[in-house]
Amino acid sequence: MSTVTHELPRSPEDLADAGKKLRERVPLESHGKWKAPSSGRDPLAILRAADDQRIPQLVPIRYGRMLQSPFTFYRGSAGVMAADLANTSATGIKVQACGDCHLKNFGGFATPERNIIFDINDFDETLPAPWEWDVKRLAASFTLAARDNRFSEADARDAAAACARSYRKGIRNCAKMHPLDLWYSQFGVDEFLAEISAKNIRERIEARVEKATMKRGADVDYPKLTDAVHGEIRIRDVPPLIFHPEETRAVDFEPTVKDILHRYRATLSDDRRVLLDRFAFVDAAIKVVGIGSVGTRCWIALLMSASNEPLFLQLKQANASVMEQFAGKSGYDHHGQRVVAGQRLMQAASDIFLGWVTGPAGDFYVRQLRDAKISPLVEAFDLTTLLAYAKLCGRNLARAHAKAGNAWTIGGYLGKSEEFEEAIGRFAVAYADQTEKDYEGLKDAVKAGDIEVYAEG
Repeated sequence: MSTVTHELPRSPEDLADAGKKLRERVPLESHGKWKAPSSGRDPLAILRAADDQRIPQLVPIRYGRMLQSPFTFYRGSAGVMAADLANTSATGIKVQACGDCHLKNFGGFATPERNIIFDINDFDETLPAPWEWDVKRLAASFTLAARDNRFSEADARDAAAACARSYRKGIRNCAKMHPLDLWYSQFGVDEFLAEISAKNIRERIEARVEKATMKRGADVDYPKLTDAVHGEIRIRDVPPLIFHPEETRAVDFEPTVKDILHRYRATLSDDRRVLLDRFAFVDAAIKVVGIGSVGTRCWIALLMSASNEPLFLQLKQANASVMEQFAGKSGYDHHGQRVVAGQRLMQAASDIFLGWVTGPAGDFYVRQLRDAKISPLVEAFDLTTLLAYAKLCGRNLARAHAKAGNAWTIGGYLGKSEEFEEAIGRFAVAYADQTEKDYEGLKDAVKAGDIEVYAEG
C-alpha cells in the first residue's frame, strides 16, 4: 500500500496555477502567525500522556535530557508541536511528512553502495500530513539552535528564513525534474562542505567522514558495546542506558528473540534474507537512544557471522505517529511498517536491513544500529556554517516531499518572491519564544516535584 497517492489529471502548468490560486485562500504571510490559545493548551499533559507507552524507570531520563535547554525540550516534544501546528495555516496539500523534522534529525550515513550521503534519518512520526508542518518545525529548530549558540536574534531569524528559502527554491526545482532523476537524486556531504568557509569546521567534518568510511558501524560499536562473560560474548551493561531487563533471564528469551528475528526476516527482500542468514543471534539488551524516543522499548541485538564478524540490529518500538490525531490515521495497521514505508519513500537510500515485526510489547521496526552515521555537531557551528546547514536541510526536505508529493502545486503556491521565508522566519521566532515558555513550565514542574528527572553524567 502506498502511503501517499495522487493523480495527475492536469499538466504541471495547470497544477502550478492551482497553487498560485491557493494564495487567495491561504496567503503566504499567514504562515508567519503563531499565538497560543487562551485556554486548553497543556504541553506537559501531552508529554505525560505519551509516558504510558514507555518503560517507567526510563521516563526520568527522558525529562532529564529535555531539561538541558529549550532546544533539547523542543527535540523531545514533537507531540506538543503537532497539536500546535494543527491550528496554523495550511494549504490542504499533503506529502509524506517526517513528523519530527528538526535539524538534529538530519545527518550523514552510508548508502548500500557505501557512499556517504546527507539525508533525513528519523521517521518515527512519519505520516501523510501537510507539507507546512515539516517546514515550520525544521525552521523553528534553527532559531532555537541559533539561540543556543548565542547568535543574535536577527541571525536566529535569518537561519530559519534561509531554511525556508532553500525549501521554496528546492521544491520549485524538483517540479522541473524528470521523475526518475528526482527519485535517484542524492545530496553528498561534499555539497555541505563546499558551503563552509571556516577551515577548522570543514576539516573536522572531513575527518569525521573519513573515519566513518574506514570502518562499518558494527566494527566501531563491537569493542565498545560488548564484553566476554564466562567465555561468551555479551552486550555490556552500562545502566541505566544499556541493560539486560529481567525478561532476558527467562529460559524462553532466546527462542522468543529468534522467532521475532525470523518473522522480521519475512519483511526483507529475498537477497537481503540471504545476507541476514549469514549471521546468528548472540545477545540482546535495551539501549536508551535520543530524546523523544527515551523510554520506548529500543532493543539492540548482536548477531555474529560464522567467522566472528558482528552485526548490530536495532529493534525500535513504533507507536502511533503524534500527527495521527490531527492528520488522520495511517494507511498501515502496523506502525513499524508505517515507519519503514515512510522512510523508504522519503530517503534517497535506506538501510538494507530495514524491516518490521510485531513483538510481545507491540509494533517494532528494525534497522542496523548505525552505519557510518555522522550526526551534526551543531553546537560547534559558527553562523556561516549554521546558515549553510539550514540551506542543505531545506533543500533536502524539498526533495523528500517532492518524491511523493505534488511539487508542482506547492511550488506554484510558494512562487518566486521571498514572502514565504519571511513569514516562516517570523513564525520560527514566535514559536521559539513559545518553546522557551513551555521549557520553563517543565522546569517549574520538576522543582515542584511533579516530574522526576535523572541527570546523566
